[in-house]
Amino acid sequence: MRFSVVETGYDQRQVDSCLDELGVRLTRLARRAEIAAGAGRDWDQIRQEASVLRGLVDRQGAPVDGDDAAARAAQTEREAAKLLAQARGELEAAREEARLVRERVYAEAVRARREFEATLHERRRREARVDQILAGAADGAVAVDTPTAAAAAPGGVPATRVAAGADEVAVERPEPGTRVA
Repeated sequence: MRFSVVETGYDQRQVDSCLDELGVRLTRLARRAEIAAGAGRDWDQIRQEASVLRGLVDRQGAPVDGDDAAARAAQTEREAAKLLAQARGELEAAREEARLVRERVYAEAVRARREFEATLHERRRREARVDQILAGAADGAVAVDTPTAAAAAPGGVPATRVAAGADEVAVERPEPGTRVA
């Protein structure tokens, strides 16, 4: 049986109530024993129940020892200290994990920023090169030997002789074995 613990031991009303109940049960048991003696019932069952009840009464009647309460308090303190140490260990592990995650994320952010800056620099370089090329084309300065030189000539140059309106073009061919000066 369990009793509520109060400042000076167990709750006296609960203990008294339990003892009264045990007294009633013992009285009933005694009457049953008398009836059983006359009727020849099973004595072992009665003895067993009486032993159980006697054991309960003996335990209930024993005073609460101060050392037991101190031992329970010390055990409780040890368990609390153990739980506190475990919680502190888990907290430290969580802090370490958070620190590692923070460092990894920071390193990834620095790497991403460097990649972005390199890409931006390359884009600006290409943009400047395109601007330079376009500025050179706007001046009309195209080298004569380039395929686009005809496009820069005033009036344009036809792409083929047929387009220029010439049916045939006379080409002087030197005689074999002669030198062309």
